[in-house]
Amino acid sequence: MSASLVPATGYSEPAKDLLATKLQQISVQSKHHSPSPHSASTQAKDATSAPAPPSSSSSPTPSTSHPSSTHGIATVSLHDASFVVPTKRIVSQASLERFKNSSTFAEILSFIESCNSSVVGKTLEDQLHTSQATSAVLEILAQVRRLLQQTPADHSSSSSRFGNPAFRTFYAKIKSENDRLHRLIPELSDDAARAARDELGFYFQESWGNEKRIDYGSGMELNFACWLLCLCKLQVFDLTSDGPAIVLKVFWTYIQVMREVQSTYWLEPAGSHGVWGLDDYHFLPFLWGAGQLSNHKYLRPKSIHDAEVTDEFASKFMYLACIQFINSVKTESLRWHSPMLDDISSVKTWSKVNEGMIKMYRAEVLLKLPIAQHIFFGSLLSYPRAGQGEEDDEAAEEDEHGHIHAVGQPKGHAHGAGEGQAAGWGDCCGIPIPSVFAAAEEDKKKRQAGSAVVQGQKPFGSNVRRIPFD
Repeated sequence: MSASLVPATGYSEPAKDLLATKLQQISVQSKHHSPSPHSASTQAKDATSAPAPPSSSSSPTPSTSHPSSTHGIATVSLHDASFVVPTKRIVSQASLERFKNSSTFAEILSFIESCNSSVVGKTLEDQLHTSQATSAVLEILAQVRRLLQQTPADHSSSSSRFGNPAFRTFYAKIKSENDRLHRLIPELSDDAARAARDELGFYFQESWGNEKRIDYGSGMELNFACWLLCLCKLQVFDLTSDGPAIVLKVFWTYIQVMREVQSTYWLEPAGSHGVWGLDDYHFLPFLWGAGQLSNHKYLRPKSIHDAEVTDEFASKFMYLACIQFINSVKTESLRWHSPMLDDISSVKTWSKVNEGMIKMYRAEVLLKLPIAQHIFFGSLLSYPRAGQGEEDDEAAEEDEHGHIHAVGQPKGHAHGAGEGQAAGWGDCCGIPIPSVFAAAEEDKKKRQAGSAVVQGQKPFGSNVRRIPFD
């Protein structure tokens, strides 16, 4: 394959030459490669990619009016809605099942899928339509980053591989600034929008980690997605025109700030194994990142194993940027510390990876009790009322770990049948796992001290259970 076969738009000459060379190597190797038995691509056909909406000017423009329902998401009037303080409602498998059959569940999934479709074929470096609301939200994230920079980690006590207590100070600063930050959004700036800001603020606050446990996981990431969804429901965002910027500007900026939070305060991965073996903390950058690549003509999932390719294209694609990040903080190959990512790389096309990611997110995040119990329900994302023949809602209370339990029930962690979190994973809190940043720092110290123990060791988390990816 020659470099002339690589599209010129958006790529430098060195990038084209590198990609052409690597693809030629991959093409030759694939002729002699037999897929592993667990590869999901062996019996699957390629999925058809959704077309990407056209790009428009990058200059800030005011948001326009919206219909009452779009992308399967019902919109509400800011001045007609009756806002309430969100609470956690999912306490059992029965309440999780009710959520599964609700319009709120359908809206969350529709939002995930609509955002996914909006970034197909787009890169992080593209010039995107940037509405006034998008600019305002980016400023909110910039101010959160400044709060982080003003709150250094606490090194007064002895070093710990687990969460740094200064995180609680940072968390408290966000709480105290929450209302002011939301006033930066033009539609929410006046006093009449106070109730709306209070409801939105819950999702935003819970997006930055758990104050009690000093950890972070896919449940907190989901809260940020719910915050963005609520802004769409309030017609602050227009998902049709703002979709690409919501993902590639707003969400990706959030991920970058969260990386700084995680590395500064050594946040523990929530649960025993972080996000089910994809990454210690995140899921959506992989899902939407696979969406970006789903119609790419030349890059293939197996390219994540080539450091030159990931380094060259990490600035364009979220998935590759996440792989680059993992490689920067963990030793050994992906098959040791990220077996799910290693398995997924054997899938033939990005479109099939993307399709599998959406199914996996639905089953392993939205419908897993240890995560779903942390979803907040208010007026914008409401918990469904009991239907005919269904029992009334169970009263709920929160334990010292931030988990929800039915009143009068033991506050243990027996939330699912079988092994682990809801059959397979460990309890709600899981076995404490140190921050990847803390582990990397300790590994560095051992190597500097000449320790031979770390040589050839399997990184922690290498026993993550693999999920069938089909």
